Amino acid sequence: MPHLLDRLGFPSVGEHRRFVTAIAVDAIGSGVFMPVCMLYFLVTTDLTLVQVGAIISIASAVSLPAGPLLGGLVDRWGAKHLLLAGNALQGIGYAAYLVTDSFWTVTAWTVVITIGRTAFWGSYGNIVAAISVPGEREKWFGFLGALRNVGFALGGLLSGLAITIGTQSAFAAVVVANAVSYAVAFGLLLAVPPTARSGHRSQAGAWGTVLRDGPYRLLWMTQLVFSTSMMVLNFAMPVYATTVLGLPGWVTGAVFTLNTVMVGFGQGFAVRAMTGAVRWRVLLLANGVFAASFLLMLGASRVGVVLAMTVVLVGSAVYTLGELFGGPVHGALSAEAAPEHLRGRYLSLIQLAWNLAGTIAPLAFAWLLERGPSTLWLGLLVVSVAGALLAVRLGTALPAAAARVTNKAEEPVPA
Repeated sequence: MPHLLDRLGFPSVGEHRRFVTAIAVDAIGSGVFMPVCMLYFLVTTDLTLVQVGAIISIASAVSLPAGPLLGGLVDRWGAKHLLLAGNALQGIGYAAYLVTDSFWTVTAWTVVITIGRTAFWGSYGNIVAAISVPGEREKWFGFLGALRNVGFALGGLLSGLAITIGTQSAFAAVVVANAVSYAVAFGLLLAVPPTARSGHRSQAGAWGTVLRDGPYRLLWMTQLVFSTSMMVLNFAMPVYATTVLGLPGWVTGAVFTLNTVMVGFGQGFAVRAMTGAVRWRVLLLANGVFAASFLLMLGASRVGVVLAMTVVLVGSAVYTLGELFGGPVHGALSAEAAPEHLRGRYLSLIQLAWNLAGTIAPLAFAWLLERGPSTLWLGLLVVSVAGALLAVRLGTALPAAAARVTNKAEEPVPA
């Protein structure tokens, strides 16, 4: 197995098998529920579509300030404790869905789940940084991202079965499966080694140190732009393909399948191809690839339906290449550019960038698309150009961004 992982461009899992398995189990469970999250409440409760949408929006709004608050707890108590707490909160919240049907109780448990998810992801980068070594972090972030992508796909197949059956019992089984996955993952995560934590119970000025870090602020802006582009697959492409281009539904399914296959089986090769490249230049390339994919998507509106199907599929493949190159480098940079004793706070800002993009993108994309395909895709082209310019600036402002991707563990410095 180690030789196979190496050929695929992935790291040797070694003593971290339980953590890797937990991530896979968590992804499968999430993949089961996410495609039916709104349908579940519409089928099993008397809630309306507007009410369900409001619940999700309220929970998302709550998660924005929760991230930085939890980042301080990661530094104080260690990432493992927050990782376990986040996993437990999500498992309990999903189990509670089985006996919850009113607007406010569903809202309360959705907030619990969202805070748990924020705690999990706020700890995740710290754990990955702790179990990996400088030089191999692109490998680790790429590997775990690919693993989660495959897990989501497998879970999605199971959720499709529940949708096909369509009964309340089938949807309840989905929630049970998701809750059980968190319980299994919790048991596996107990074996994760603890991360370093601050020796000071009170850290006056700690957040001031983080917020005054100009190079990291620049990295945060670069991450926000990248995260916005990463929302296109879920929130722009499906609506554009079906409602604007009038393409058959299988095209949208093929777009997601293509993305899953490319990330699952191509991420390791993409990381290996980066070997020797300067990080900021990889980010520049990722934004350039995103820009090319957005132009292809715009071009699909200028041709007939048959050709448009081909253009959309090619555009989604090009788009996925941007994800393959940018994701691992952003993960590694975010972790390595943060001082270890404040890494929880620093990485909570990165999580905030993802949450902001996830909150703003659906509305922004819909607003742009209402004004025509050109407005949407040229607007996204501007986003990718901004990301490219920020990547260039990052190369001079942040030493870690000017380093090369080695995909080789750095030798420890003699004492």
